[in-house]
This record gives sequence, structure tokens and C-alpha cells, in this order.
Amino acid sequence: MKIAFLTLGCKLNYAETSTYERDFVAAGLEVVPWEEKADVYLVNTCSVTERAEKKCRNVIRKVHRVSPGARIIVTGCYAQLRREELEAIEGVARVFGSAEKSLVVPDTLSLLRKGGLAGAIPPSGIKGRSNDILEAYSSEERTRSFLKVQDGCDNFCAYCTVPYARGLSRNISIAQAVRQAGNIAAGGVKEIVITGVNTGDFGRTTGESFLDLLKRLNDVEGIERYRISSIEPNLITEEIVDWIASGTKFQPHFHIPLQSGADEILSRVRRRYTTDLFADRIGYIRSRLDPRPGEPEGNLRPYVFFGIDVIAGLPGETDELFEKTYSFLKERIRPAFIHIFPYSRRPGTVAAGWKDQVKDPVKTGRVARLEALCGELHSEFVEKNRGRLSRVLWESDVKDGMMGGYSGNYIRVERPWDPARVNTIEDIIL
Repeated sequence: MKIAFLTLGCKLNYAETSTYERDFVAAGLEVVPWEEKADVYLVNTCSVTERAEKKCRNVIRKVHRVSPGARIIVTGCYAQLRREELEAIEGVARVFGSAEKSLVVPDTLSLLRKGGLAGAIPPSGIKGRSNDILEAYSSEERTRSFLKVQDGCDNFCAYCTVPYARGLSRNISIAQAVRQAGNIAAGGVKEIVITGVNTGDFGRTTGESFLDLLKRLNDVEGIERYRISSIEPNLITEEIVDWIASGTKFQPHFHIPLQSGADEILSRVRRRYTTDLFADRIGYIRSRLDPRPGEPEGNLRPYVFFGIDVIAGLPGETDELFEKTYSFLKERIRPAFIHIFPYSRRPGTVAAGWKDQVKDPVKTGRVARLEALCGELHSEFVEKNRGRLSRVLWESDVKDGMMGGYSGNYIRVERPWDPARVNTIEDIIL
């Protein structure tokens, strides 16, 4: 029996798909590329934007054209929010919402054994908080794994469907996370990216702390580097930063969502911080992790990498308010990279009903300006780090005879291909 996997969306989805894949392989199925006409396809979907949903529908229809007789299994955020839409697509045999992730493998295997649906399982919307969370980590890469420690979100920002798609905030225990990290290390992987929907909210359902999680993971033998995939600015405490700065495996690389640099917008869409708090957190991290004046020549540390999420064209974002965002990024924060998303109106959210929607051409223009600023800031960041000592984890990808890797502060570096260096960490001067 052949199975193929297609994953759309965030790294959390990739971690979950990889976990499904390991379980199906253990059950005796053979994994093949989706073009090879598998007997069953598992499509893990995304619903963060209208474009993402359209891409999911197109992928499912394309799979059905490639292998008309195959069973198509659909899971992920789109499956939770638009079950009926997906069930109506030809070829779809089963749809698993976010609350049914633990059923994906056993129910699909039952379906395949019986040659038909394995009994109707009623849709289960997420009501209240549940400790039931799919343990997951990715295992496609030799060098890096994404470890899921948390799922769901309690914030209910006005523009976002995540709490409806993934449920309320919940997490695995520290003991579970450490065990999973040990499994990853046993596979020879050197770097773990800690991931979740609202990663810094870890501990809400187990009474543990995010800092204690970091400390315990830091002790796992075989893992040499950690990154935190994304963390809300209001959840970055000085205690966490001080501990990272004390000499740990956690890299000087922070991915922090801003969404808007205008306090008027942040308040309206229910973000839990102000621009002043955001700038304060960035400033404190830099004060503890950036190179200090007068450091000895042999200890030229690299500067901290900040990747910042920004949504262009949130409802009510006037030209003046957009300029506040642009100015905040350019003059106060100056991150290494800006992850830019044009606002997408999501059915069921509060913001979808607001009358002051920004027109698409205006959003497109704002995205273009932010992209230009991102290019300028990233070039500046790379240049500022030139000549500084860093550690690069070499990867197995090859292009034009060159292999690549990332420094601790996430600068892409290349060198001539050398298979002996794959999955090794090397001290280099950037």
C-alpha cells in the first residue's frame, strides 16, 4: 500500500505530517512522491489566508486527477474550519479537524483495511481546554527538526482564525518534550526549532513554565543548537533573555510578531502589547546578546537576528498609520528581516465585518514598500556581521557545486560542496 503526503502552511503542519508519516511507515505503508499515483494521500491544510485555502483546494483536485482511485485524507486548519467544503470535493474520503488529529492514523488504516469508511466519527469542535495534543516533530531534514511543544491560542485577535482552527492554548509536558528531543538527537539531528501556535504560552495546561522547558531541553545530549520559532513580545521576559545570554545552546535568533507599528491598530485588533513594550523587549535582548564595545578581538560575537512579522493593510490602516509602522521598523527596531503578509479577510473573525477595509491595490503598494525596506535592512545586518566569529551548521543541499548552512544568528553561508561536512558545525568568520 502506497501513501503520499502533501503539506501546506506553517512549520507546525510539517512537524505533524512528519509524525503521521512515521506512524504510517511503522504500520507497513510505503511512502512515495505524490506524482507516483499512491493508494492514499494525506493532505495537511492551511487556512491562514484566502489564498492558502484556494491552494489547498487546488492541490486536492490535482491529486485526484493524478490518481482518481486513491483515497484522499484531509486534515489541518482548513479541515477544521471548512469541513463541508472539503467533503464535497471529489476523491476526498475523510476529513479530520483539529480535534481529531489523534484519529488520523488509526482511522485511515481502518478505512484502508475495510475498503471503505471505517464508521462515521462525528465532528468534534473544540469546547473548552483539553490536554489532548498531538506530539509531533519533523524528521525530513538531517540537520534540523521542528519540535511541537504547544498548540492553540487564547488571544482571539480580531483578524485571526487560529483559535477556531486549532483550539485553545494547550501543551505537552516538559517530560514529553525532553523525550521527543531525545528521539530527535538519536536520529543524528543537531538543531531543534521549538515551535507552537503561541510557543511562549507553554505551560498553560500543565502548570509548568516556558523557561523551565528551555532549561530542560538545553540539557539533552546530542542536540547542539536550539531556536525558538516564534514568541509573542509580551511573553519574552528578562529572566528568559538573561538565561539565554548566560551561555546556552539557544541561538541569537528571535522571530517576534509585531503585525503593526501603530498603537491604534494594535489596540483595535486586540494585540497584547504596545509599540513601546515591543521596542523595550528588542532593546533588552540587544543589551544582553549583542556585541559590547571593547570586546577582545578573539571574541567578536555576531549581532542578534530579529525576524519580525508585519501585516500590511489591516482594516482601518490609513496612510498615516501605515507610515507609523514603516517608521517604527526603520527608525526604532531595524530588524534583520521582515516577514510581510497582506491582510486577508477571514470569515468568522471580528475584523472581517469592519467597514474600513483597505483596498487590495493599496495593500499591494504597502507590501512592496516593506519588501524594499526588508532588503535594505537585511543587507545592513549581513554587512554589520562581516568579520565576526560564528558557528555554521552545514546542510546537505547542493546548488552549482556549493553547499549552504546557517550561522547561529541565521545568516546564510555557502562553501564548495564537501559531503564530509554535512550535519557538522564549524566555527567560521562571517
